[in-house]
Amino acid sequence: MQYSAKVMEHFANPRNVGELPDASGVGEVGNPACGDIMKMFIKVKDNVIEEVKFKTFGCGAAIATSSISTEMIKGKTIEEALTITNKAVAEALGGLPPAKMHCSVLAEEAIEAAIDDYLKKTTGKGLEKKKSFEHEHEEH
Repeated sequence: MQYSAKVMEHFANPRNVGELPDASGVGEVGNPACGDIMKMFIKVKDNVIEEVKFKTFGCGAAIATSSISTEMIKGKTIEEALTITNKAVAEALGGLPPAKMHCSVLAEEAIEAAIDDYLKKTTGKGLEKKKSFEHEHEEH
């Protein structure tokens, strides 16, 4: 399996690793097929994501997608962060092998889960679930 230099760089030197004890929102997602678990913490002020951290249990691609996605949403508004797709995460890493694209989906879902938690805490209403999101996570 061939990884891009950027994937290897983010895997070897992940950015924003850790937890935010005073996080505004926390999202945890996992893929039962591969066992990857991604937890994202965001701190929001005036609708802008000021700080973001992650903890990921998974393969190198899962760690790299976690790392790059935290860089992609830091400093963005909630609305801007929600426009980041798994495809954009994969492209920012210079691509992912097809067997590892699910890691970029996890990164997108972790962002959404953290924002959903933040919105539930601040407005009482979370995000509306996307059809593709529901499809990929049908109950077994």
